Amino acid sequence: MSDYIWFEGIPFPAIDYQKEIIGEIRDKFVIRDEDTIILTYPKSGTNWLIETVCLIQNKGNPECVQSVPIWDRSPWIETKSGYQNLTNKEGPHLMSSHLPFHLFPRSFFRSKAKVIYVIRNPRDVLVSGYFFWCNTNLVKNTDSLTTYFEWFLKGNGITGDWKNHFTEAQAEAFDKVFQEKMAGFPPGLFPWE
Repeated sequence: MSDYIWFEGIPFPAIDYQKEIIGEIRDKFVIRDEDTIILTYPKSGTNWLIETVCLIQNKGNPECVQSVPIWDRSPWIETKSGYQNLTNKEGPHLMSSHLPFHLFPRSFFRSKAKVIYVIRNPRDVLVSGYFFWCNTNLVKNTDSLTTYFEWFLKGNGITGDWKNHFTEAQAEAFDKVFQEKMAGFPPGLFPWE
């Protein structure tokens, strides 16, 4: 487990993560009203979404997507390099994060920033995560899919527990705000009505 740092019971790869920075991000990092955050559990399609959002922001012009590395277009808030990039760069920012909501920058909750939250089937997250971590040198490879599966079920996935990444109370609060913002749209527009 030396390949990980632990912050409030959650493992993060030791490469490019530091406890001090994760704490500082939560307590001091300022998210501005004009910022956009892509928030996901790892291996949920984050990079695909970054590519899509960047193309939308550039009105379909692929020049930026083809010439600027993804980590510069949408830095990861919780990594040392991403944090430095965001603090030294003028906004508005497009940023990414795998932080569970309770570790997310507190300034977000006082801002009008936009969040795109992506959730993926946990079976796909599990399999994608297993093969990703087996093919990198970021952390020690797991012995088997069975071992990785047991670790995942215990809630020890990278950046925490998949099923509690977005808590039930947070999901209910999100639903309430969403319904308030969508009030006035034609009835029957959304399939859950």
